[in-house]
Amino acid sequence: MKTRNKIIVMKYFLTIFNGISLIFGLMAFTFALWLLFDRNNLFTALSFTGENHLVSYLCYILLGTGSIIIFISFLGCIGSFKEIRCLLVLYMGLTVVVFSVQVAIPVLIYTFKKEANAMWSDRLDAVISNYGNKNLTQEEHAWHILNDVQHSLECCGRYNFSDWKKNEHMEHVNQVPCSCTISNIKKWFCVASETSVYSKGCEEYIKMWFENNTLFLIAVNIGLLAVQILLFILAVCLSRNIKKKKICPQD
Repeated sequence: MKTRNKIIVMKYFLTIFNGISLIFGLMAFTFALWLLFDRNNLFTALSFTGENHLVSYLCYILLGTGSIIIFISFLGCIGSFKEIRCLLVLYMGLTVVVFSVQVAIPVLIYTFKKEANAMWSDRLDAVISNYGNKNLTQEEHAWHILNDVQHSLECCGRYNFSDWKKNEHMEHVNQVPCSCTISNIKKWFCVASETSVYSKGCEEYIKMWFENNTLFLIAVNIGLLAVQILLFILAVCLSRNIKKKKICPQD
């Protein structure tokens, strides 16, 4: 095959895989923004505390990685379409950097997995203990989120409904959050018998959610790594053929 035809084929595939890489980059960027700025979900309510910034650091890594992937995807498209070797070389260098960071992400997730679980458990205990405290109105968003989780998943407390005995803001010993029962009353606490309260705790559901999303994130990361390996190989081949075309324009 002539050099010119090889260049056309490689440019075509480089554009397709850069498009896939761009989609992955946008997914990582959007996911990181959601974690950083959406406070209306249990994950952020339990993760972002004044004492622990582990999840914040992971979000910033995802945000930076997603931004660089978006940038190098455009850079790769411009370099291939315009056949500019210096842009392709820069593209290959940045791809290696991003590849290294992405290899580190799953390692970080599994390294700090136990720490993250312990942090969420401690935070959940704190939310349960402070629930309904009139002096901590700034925590109400976390209480509302916990209510939504308990009501939708039909669970109560961390291990079971007895965890709510740690709460000192109930007016009656038989009270539990209304979300721990089938009641739709919009109050912090309701009087309920043990038989009418959800028996399962919420911690297992939270751990299951974390495990599923961790596996999904790692699967996406592995898919993106495979795409980037192909992109790097294509960029190297395209760069060599562009150089060959300049040396032997008749080939």
